[in-house]
Amino acid sequence: MAAGDPPKPPPRPLAVPSRNTAASTPPRAQVARPPLTPPRPATPAKTATSGLQWPSLPQGTQRDREFEFTTADFERIRALIHQHAGIALSPAKQDMVYSRLARRLRACGDRTFAQYLARLERDRSEWETFVNSLTTNLTSFFREAHHFDILADYLRKVTEKRPIKIWCCAASTGEEPYSLAITACEAFDTLTPPVQILATDIDTNVLAHGQRGIYRADRVERLSPQRLQRFFQRGTGVQEGHARVRPELQRLISFRRINLLEAQWAVQGPLDVIFCRNVMIYFDKPTQYTILKRFSPLLRPDGLLFAGHSESFMHAADLFRSLGRTVYALKDSPRP
Repeated sequence: MAAGDPPKPPPRPLAVPSRNTAASTPPRAQVARPPLTPPRPATPAKTATSGLQWPSLPQGTQRDREFEFTTADFERIRALIHQHAGIALSPAKQDMVYSRLARRLRACGDRTFAQYLARLERDRSEWETFVNSLTTNLTSFFREAHHFDILADYLRKVTEKRPIKIWCCAASTGEEPYSLAITACEAFDTLTPPVQILATDIDTNVLAHGQRGIYRADRVERLSPQRLQRFFQRGTGVQEGHARVRPELQRLISFRRINLLEAQWAVQGPLDVIFCRNVMIYFDKPTQYTILKRFSPLLRPDGLLFAGHSESFMHAADLFRSLGRTVYALKDSPRP
């Protein structure tokens, strides 16, 4: 350093990073990181009475319903309809049962299903409506059409001069028995064939509909123009948009209420044909066997039993044998 120059400042010490970064640097924004594993659901708390106390019910369950409907109510209904009508309700039918019987609760003024079931115990007249509400009536004209072709062939081969008797066990709103009557008229080429048709059902409401023989146009639209012209009358005035079966068809059919579980059937044999289609599916196998055992003595030796497309009577092979296409004959029938 030259003489007269000002003195230089002493050198600064080197900065050493502090181990305490929080004290030496400004805090960074905290970012929430997802957990490595999803959180476990809260464990229900134990109680002294039930052992477990579950969280509150989600939307769409019991508490959203208009009427209180417990599992015990549903199980009681399942037992009652099986005992009274032989219908085996699946556990999956709980919502269906609620929606159908809720109408009866409104009509009767009951606030809970327990009140309505108590009404059933003391008011026997309500039983019929109860059963009607829970039965399914899906039908159409000439449903499973191949059966009517087989029936027509059978009718043409009857040579005796006698009435041919047909029992339709699940007549519903009448489309099936009227299809049987049309088949008979076509087989004999007359509106007065030698055929007597007994049409029965457990549901009195649908039987009344069948007796009237009046159908919306959309119910008959799949029939051929030839059949519509020959067997139906077009509605006019207040009945416009409807079709009515001809009186000649109605005279071939007797509508009657029969519960297949009843001890006595108002059915007189021998029968040529029994149509019991799409009804056995509602019964368990023991109930089906009991009914089939009662069918057996009612049929003629060469008679036919028609079942629904999803039904099989192989568990009653000691009574009936299959002819194919869900048509059965008696086990010892002379039929090939």
